[in-house]
Amino acid sequence: MYRFPLLLRRTLMFDAATCAAAGLLLFIGAGVLDAVLGLPAALLRWSGGVLLAFAVLLTYVGTRSIVLREWVAAIIVANLAWAAASLLLLVSGWVAPTTLGYAFVIAQALAVIVLAELEYLGLRNATESPA
Repeated sequence: MYRFPLLLRRTLMFDAATCAAAGLLLFIGAGVLDAVLGLPAALLRWSGGVLLAFAVLLTYVGTRSIVLREWVAAIIVANLAWAAASLLLLVSGWVAPTTLGYAFVIAQALAVIVLAELEYLGLRNATESPA
């Protein structure tokens, strides 16, 4: 079990807030966004649901004073997997995004990579706590 530095705690909570906001936007606005972004409404709704669930997990982990290091490592891996899957989606030919769709997917993937890096830096500075 580890105590997390303030950087990690704040990054996890910021990640949770952005996941919740993006999740709500995608889940509720999928019908409008599909035409604007050129991405299927079902994919946007599914992504929104995943982000909302992830926001709950991030909030739980981010509000604990002591947590397993592996939980944070799993969050970092999940963020990197999300970013990779997002970029893969653009080159796969499975969707035909608009220019704004490409910009949206690339921007959110880059933001997620930055969050994963900040979480990694915070995890590196975590201190072991007595059990």
